[in-house]
Amino acid sequence: MDPAEFRDALGCFATGITIVTAVGPRGAPVGITASSFSSVSLDPPLILFSLNRRAYSLRAFLSTQSFAVNVLREDQGALSERFARAREDKWSGLDYETWDTGCPILADTLASFECKIRHTYHGGDHVIFVGEVLRLRHDPEERPLLFYRGKYHGVGPSS
Repeated sequence: MDPAEFRDALGCFATGITIVTAVGPRGAPVGITASSFSSVSLDPPLILFSLNRRAYSLRAFLSTQSFAVNVLREDQGALSERFARAREDKWSGLDYETWDTGCPILADTLASFECKIRHTYHGGDHVIFVGEVLRLRHDPEERPLLFYRGKYHGVGPSS
């Protein structure tokens, strides 16, 4: 199968954009932009994200017991771009808080989920992380940032 064609076909599925965060082995915050986020179960409350095996931060995520998923609002494209870059200081001047696990919870996102890692799985060129949601918050009034065919989009007007 042609990888470029496969990627283009996957781009036909609009996804939300998240920033997944954790605390690395030296106590420093780590974070990545991810669209590979999904709910798994309501009882118990489980979610997942996947991370490329070549990601600079993979070792940090594998070394921790927890992670947080921050779902971005439609006006947070610049924040998504900031966390999509490897090896940059993503945290300088950024407003965040920590909850029970110490994972960074970004300010003013559409939703945030703090999770304990329950499982990791090999998924081809990615590692799949499944987390049990321990705590959450969300803003029902805001709209999500979407990624579709290689570009950011917002949701159209309410009907």
